[in-house]
Amino acid sequence: MTDLSAHPAAAPRWQALAALVFGACVIGFSGILVRLTGTGPAAAGFWRLAFALPLLALITRRVSGPLGRPSRIAMVTGLMFALDLGFWHYGIKYTSVAASTVLSNLTPVVVTAFAWVFLKQRPRPLFLLAMVVAVGGAWMMGAGKGAGVPVLNAPLGNFFSLTTALWYALYFLAVSEGRKTEAASRLMFWSGVVGAPLLLAAALMLGEPVLPVTLAGLAACVGLGLVHIGGQGSIAWAMGRLPTSTASVVVLVQPVVAGYAGWVLFGEALGPLQTAGAAVALAGVVLAQWASRRPAPQAP
Repeated sequence: MTDLSAHPAAAPRWQALAALVFGACVIGFSGILVRLTGTGPAAAGFWRLAFALPLLALITRRVSGPLGRPSRIAMVTGLMFALDLGFWHYGIKYTSVAASTVLSNLTPVVVTAFAWVFLKQRPRPLFLLAMVVAVGGAWMMGAGKGAGVPVLNAPLGNFFSLTTALWYALYFLAVSEGRKTEAASRLMFWSGVVGAPLLLAAALMLGEPVLPVTLAGLAACVGLGLVHIGGQGSIAWAMGRLPTSTASVVVLVQPVVAGYAGWVLFGEALGPLQTAGAAVALAGVVLAQWASRRPAPQAP
């Protein structure tokens, strides 16, 4: 993961968009890895952060010097991300990977409204239309009926996943604020230091199996750490260079990747409505990017 300074002007917009799309695609596979760990949902979140921390520490020291102490915004980011992972992983346990990832990514509405009211990032009307299209496509993916394997408790899993959208939105806003003053790797390191023990405590309190019992499960835990660094790191880096509302819509490519990965690996086949929803969600993402372009400066 490349970690430049915390200054938004350090990279062109296209690089930030490319990093954001790459990060969202990588994170799309995290739901698959959670299923393969063989641990409890919260425990899987703990291993994701725990395996990422050593490499994040090395990256931070190389880029920014000594680790120092966590800032308040880093601690808030860690708390929001722990809640995000805990609720999302329980959603994955009880419903399909596609439905859980879709519902947990319905954050653009919350993020855009918050950024509009509190951060004075007023969206264009065309962007609002693009957001509606993207969220509508995501809803189609979640509502469609596939021909895949049965799930344990779809209503409960969908509730957990939908609640995740709130925590993910607050995480997005915290990262966006933190990136104004901190490098991405430092922010991720300290948020992981805060979030990992919270997830471990939740796993122990809920009586979850914490240790992976197979080599495949251990490999999945390590994979979650690598996905966290490459995927979430790219997203955090890009969010220092893009409006929060724009970034929240672009990451809706994540449920599309997760849906097709679940189809290939777990037989969670996508129905016609889900397939159409993927196309609609991606069209909304493209439209959002077009709507959020800055107009070219007029020649005097």
